[in-house]
Amino acid sequence: MVALLTDPAFLLPAFVVIAVLATFYTLAAPYFDRGDLDKRMKAVALEREQMRARERARLNAEAVQSKASLRAQHNTSVRQVVERLNLREALVDANTMNRLRQAGYRSQNALNVFLFARFVLPFVFLALAIFYIFYLGFLGDKPFPMRVLATVVIAYIGFYVPNIFISNKVSKRQTSIRRAWPDALDLMLICVESGISIEVAFKRVADEIAMASPELAEELVLTTAELSFLQERRQAYENLGTRVGLDTVKAVTQALIQAERYGTPLAQALRVLAQECRDQRMNEAEKKAAALPPKLTVPMILFFLPVLIAVILGPAGIQVSDRF
Repeated sequence: MVALLTDPAFLLPAFVVIAVLATFYTLAAPYFDRGDLDKRMKAVALEREQMRARERARLNAEAVQSKASLRAQHNTSVRQVVERLNLREALVDANTMNRLRQAGYRSQNALNVFLFARFVLPFVFLALAIFYIFYLGFLGDKPFPMRVLATVVIAYIGFYVPNIFISNKVSKRQTSIRRAWPDALDLMLICVESGISIEVAFKRVADEIAMASPELAEELVLTTAELSFLQERRQAYENLGTRVGLDTVKAVTQALIQAERYGTPLAQALRVLAQECRDQRMNEAEKKAAALPPKLTVPMILFFLPVLIAVILGPAGIQVSDRF
């Protein structure tokens, strides 16, 4: 078993098979993706109901019952581990909850799972590294301190795997929102100029933009709920900018706050911001198009030119070899 798992003649075909299967899965996955828009809207509706329950509990001064109802979590064992080991004080900083919200995880249970993963995964990676390096004999030709260092590095990577996962989710979510945000601003501008309120505008834009960007629709619906239940509307706009984490969205929220506070014309500000977002999106597209030729130079030299030379000079070389 050890010789088989460390034999390059076995590992190379295994990696090739895994790469081929991953390629087929990547190509076929979009055709089987049914979308999770209904699930997202249901989660937002549940969060809106929780927000309503919190506000009613605060108004009725029923703090004890509200806390008891809000602390009910699905993963009770995970929550108990986090509370007993006091992981919130050890691993949570001011930016952790903002990153989780930007990734789409807003519940307290998501924080517990994140902390539990950061606590458990280093030990899991350490056990796998010890098994593969010391038991199976991987890196057997290296000195003992080098193998210990490799084991510690692998365990250290396990500590940051949840952060990498959250960063990936945040990046994908922000990319989806960034692409759909100029169109959402145009729709919002049309709604505002037609005379409807900003809450109804958010709701209509969320319904229209849901197919293009479910993430943006989810945030707009949640902002509509916060505008209805929070004491200050400014807090709802600031929460939207914090959850999304994009400068363009924060600029729009600041314009909305200014319009609420000083009575400035909102339609004109939205028109200017929508034009800036469209220009920024066009500049990014032009930047990617301009960077494409340098990126294609190396692949063309490595893959296209040898094949082209073989196709052009191959018949001539065969004829010369036959004659001489």
